[in-house]
Amino acid sequence: MPDAPDRAPHTTSTVESGSFCTARCACGWRGPARRARSQARTDAERHLADAAAGPRPDTGSGRPLE
Repeated sequence: MPDAPDRAPHTTSTVESGSFCTARCACGWRGPARRARSQARTDAERHLADAAAGPRPDTGSGRPLE
């Protein structure tokens, strides 16, 4: 199923900066800096899974769900 025209594409990559590695996505999402490349890749995989699942329901608290 192709992305809707109003949604940014989700293409992830990892970027290294010194001892840290960060997952990034073409949609603008950025994961936390990690020392382990494997954990940054896992962050990217989770982001792709979340993006494929669609938006999370709003809890009304104004805070993101954990």
